[in-house]
Amino acid sequence: MTGPSRCRRRALWTLAVAPILLTGGGFAWLKSPRGEPVAGGPSPTRRETRPTLEPALYTGKARRAHEVAREIPEVLDQLRCYCHCEGIGHVSLLSCYTDGHAAT
Repeated sequence: MTGPSRCRRRALWTLAVAPILLTGGGFAWLKSPRGEPVAGGPSPTRRETRPTLEPALYTGKARRAHEVAREIPEVLDQLRCYCHCEGIGHVSLLSCYTDGHAAT
């Protein structure tokens, strides 16, 4: 036999090319927009424009949830609500804190 077999050549080729493709794909993934803010970069555009309800209207965990919604609206506005309330006009999880839906 004068050289590597066909199967061995294919394996060597794969081992040589795979790291290059994975590295390039990794860089492309890191540079692609994924919707999350980059540290020091501009914050994403808010979709929900209505103000959150006053936390004092609630007690216990509902009150604390409304306090947090007021503290980090830009985070909640990026999240999809788990109760599928898009049918009532909500655009994000933050929407639930603008009309009393989060307390139900």
